[in-house]
Amino acid sequence: MKAIYPGSFDPITFGHLDIIKRASKIFSEVFVVVMENKRKKYTFSLEERIEMIKECTKDIANIKVDYFNGLLIDYLQKNKIDVIIRGLRAVTDFEYELQMAMANKEMCPHTDTVFLMTDKKYSFISSSLVKEVAYFGGDISRWVPKNVEEKLIQKLRE
Repeated sequence: MKAIYPGSFDPITFGHLDIIKRASKIFSEVFVVVMENKRKKYTFSLEERIEMIKECTKDIANIKVDYFNGLLIDYLQKNKIDVIIRGLRAVTDFEYELQMAMANKEMCPHTDTVFLMTDKKYSFISSSLVKEVAYFGGDISRWVPKNVEEKLIQKLRE
């Protein structure tokens, strides 16, 4: 069974990778899809985010990295995917994620959303937090892979 793990991944963190690795053990194929929202301002370009994800997941055989600009359900239908994976860090994530799951179910009734709790050691990590700590020169090596850390530090110097 195929599943999709959508997100902005700006940048990808160990929390994201925890969900990806666990999902890869549950589903035969996991599409990690970088969703592009033109109303959002990103630190990394779409191409940079895709490249970082590919580098971080190269050892996971059943992962496919892709991108999409539009409604998630359109991607699901086009690729015949029935399961959406969403990671939860804390109770505060649940309300928003439940809203999105219900909206997706309403628009695409055959789709189910599977919530995976991230490992507790990553429960407070967000891409925004990582960027803020990096911006002020803090150590982010415990929250992101080395390639991401290097690219973020370089990006902030520009």
